[in-house]
Amino acid sequence: MTIHPWTKYGAGLMLAVCAGQAIAAQPSEDQVRQLMDAVGVGKMLSQMNGRMATIMQQSLPCVPGSYWQGFVDANGTQQLIGRMIPIYQRNFTAEDVDGLLKFYRSPLGQKVIAKMPETMAEGMQVGNQWGQERGKEMILQLQQKGTLGADGRCPATAAPANTQPQKPAAPAKGKR
Repeated sequence: MTIHPWTKYGAGLMLAVCAGQAIAAQPSEDQVRQLMDAVGVGKMLSQMNGRMATIMQQSLPCVPGSYWQGFVDANGTQQLIGRMIPIYQRNFTAEDVDGLLKFYRSPLGQKVIAKMPETMAEGMQVGNQWGQERGKEMILQLQQKGTLGADGRCPATAAPANTQPQKPAAPAKGKR
């Protein structure tokens, strides 16, 4: 079976065109920054920094609170965002980012941004409650099967009486 030379060229041209489209489909740094700005990533990072500063100040009261408040300043936030941009570029196309920008700039998108922290907090409370209930059920089942003791722990295994730890055997001389 012979392959016509034009078939090879055509296949090569198709591959080049497809590769060019894949490269062109990657969002620009500016697009990703616009998306992060629309979603409020900088604001979220600042809020997280405030919470982290409070926790760190409670953990290390000898360190002044002003140190922790300035630990992640605007420059640090921009550095972190800069490191996040390639992640967005690998996972979204330029078309995806354009669609997300349209959505997050719309009234519904703005509502999602405004309501998401509250929604996530409530979801975490429900998840924690469910996890505790499910955990208690699992412990009860394992206790009923005898896998766990009444205290919810693995039963202690009895060590054989009058046993002393043994020293490891010395390697035989002359053998490797």
